[in-house]
Amino acid sequence: MCIWRARGITFADGSRPRVMGIVNVTPDSFSDGGRSLALDDAIATAERLVSEGADLLDIGGESSRPGAVEVPVEEEIARVVPVIRALASRLALPISVDTTKPEVARLALEAGAAIINDIRGLDEPDLLALAAESGAGVVLMHMQGTPQTMQVAPHYDDVVREVRDNLARKVERALAAGISLDRIAVDPGIGFGKSFEHNLLLLKYLETFATLGCVLLVGTSRKGFLGKLAGRRTGDQTIASVASALAASAAGARVVRVHDVAATVEAFRVWEGHRGWGVSPS
Repeated sequence: MCIWRARGITFADGSRPRVMGIVNVTPDSFSDGGRSLALDDAIATAERLVSEGADLLDIGGESSRPGAVEVPVEEEIARVVPVIRALASRLALPISVDTTKPEVARLALEAGAAIINDIRGLDEPDLLALAAESGAGVVLMHMQGTPQTMQVAPHYDDVVREVRDNLARKVERALAAGISLDRIAVDPGIGFGKSFEHNLLLLKYLETFATLGCVLLVGTSRKGFLGKLAGRRTGDQTIASVASALAASAAGARVVRVHDVAATVEAFRVWEGHRGWGVSPS
């Protein structure tokens, strides 16, 4: 079974998948923008997610929704670093910073973060070097294009093979920089430069990514394709999100990134009671 380590912490080696709770410190995230923008609100959201059973938290200060505008470094730092500092002193669980910027990541790690979650997969050399020297865990995600362009007619000849090959190159680059395999999680980037059909193919063949030899992280929570799949374009997507997280985990995902922690944890407990977690990406 694959494990995931970050700055001396080992936290993805148990039998069940781990639940990463999302805390968006942004005014414009597609699902919950603005709800946790104030420091006290962000802390309250994080503490609620932990009480609901989150195993780790992902703190982000820049929306990556389609068409999102890039946030200046200083503003992103002001959004996320105080939250991470406050949570690190209160909570005994790993904290991830969702950023593409080395300046933000450095200060977040100094404030107590243990993981760098980068939608660009550490393509930025300075961020790659920082991750290597810090001992942080990393999430290497696949994205075609940028948040501004990624949903403008995304194209692949073979989406599963191309995403897997791209992630394999990112893993090799991280290893060459000095990041050990047990510090790496890979994320196929559902919804990031993919059509509805691309997303379904990636989820159908998730086991393909297990061959990379590291932890598989999947994030489908509240994404638009779920509404289409469920036959509803608007409204509450909790049921669809939980079903997707459960299906991904049964197919080998060891970490799921979700908004609805309580519902996901409850579903995992029921699944464990019925079936256990016999499928793993090892």
